[in-house]
Amino acid sequence: MENTVIIGVLGFIFSLLMLVFSAFLLTVKTNNKIGNILLASELIITAIDCSAFFNHFLFDVNLTLDMLRIKLSGFKNPLLFLYVLSVIYSNFKLKKIHLVHLLPVFIGTAILIPSFFLQDYDGKVAFYNNFKENPEIIFSTNLGRILSVAYFIASVYYVLRYRKLLLENHADESNFKNYKWLKQYLILTLVGSVITISKGIVRDSGAFSETTVERWRIFMLLFGMFFIFWLIFKALNTPKLFRGFDVSLKTSKEMETEVAEDADEEQIMNLKNYMIKEEPYLNPSLTIRNLAEQLKIPMRDLSVLINQELQQHFFDFINEYRIEKAKKILSDPSKSKVTVLEILYEVGFNSKSSFNTAFKKHTGKTPTQFRKSVV
Repeated sequence: MENTVIIGVLGFIFSLLMLVFSAFLLTVKTNNKIGNILLASELIITAIDCSAFFNHFLFDVNLTLDMLRIKLSGFKNPLLFLYVLSVIYSNFKLKKIHLVHLLPVFIGTAILIPSFFLQDYDGKVAFYNNFKENPEIIFSTNLGRILSVAYFIASVYYVLRYRKLLLENHADESNFKNYKWLKQYLILTLVGSVITISKGIVRDSGAFSETTVERWRIFMLLFGMFFIFWLIFKALNTPKLFRGFDVSLKTSKEMETEVAEDADEEQIMNLKNYMIKEEPYLNPSLTIRNLAEQLKIPMRDLSVLINQELQQHFFDFINEYRIEKAKKILSDPSKSKVTVLEILYEVGFNSKSSFNTAFKKHTGKTPTQFRKSVV
């Protein structure tokens, strides 16, 4: 089978799978409907963009529609960014201000009106024959590359900020599923972009044969197939979108200037005494908001107290008390029959992997190794 046929078949299957999965996202019941719509829109545009690999086998390609297909691909970057925000923030809503993300695509399309869209058929063919040398295309291509980098950096920034918010507000590792999902999604998106750019460099350099270029296209489409199957696998294993943060929630560093610069030593002592006496960390779903309510102090004060003054994330602060409690149980000869699984639930963890990871981080040993060393 010729490479062009293989490319056409792979492109058709990939686009079809993208459209089917998008239909699933648009119809499945979820609390994050906006997020699903944004992700589905990104996938639909990707499917339309990839139709270039097979549409010439099915019909004569209309040059105007093909140019619109090329320009439409510019929406993928802002859609990815907005999708990231919709997953991070539970109360994210699309607003008029978000229309600014559409401007670059509209500008890139508008500058083609006199030189391409208003031309007759022969003029459009001449434009295509000299495609990469046209100043409008050079401008649009360079602008698109700059925006791609900018949107990706912005997405990474918000995902890292999301991780910080999780560490500062939650002590339950199960709340990190959204962060892990976004991190993996961005990594695969980056890999896909690198492969696409590399294919473009190989194609445009003129130093490689057409066979080599076709192999790069096949490699790119195979990665695309892996990507869509990964999405389907994720949807089957984690069908629910998890709760995000309120848009107005800030990190402790962002809140630091809003509260007194010098932390009250009495507050720190009260906090530590309360942790020892009341053991609120035994609640596996404890959040910084819950603890602030119990201590009857503002949440932002407690956040700055723990994350800035004590130089610990809330996640590590709580787990430290849990590990100390677990160490006491593991060191008690009268509780030698109590299993590690029973202990981890008793001290506030809800999974063996998170308990083992936290325990080794604080002690340098696994729970079993620690028990053997003290018996």
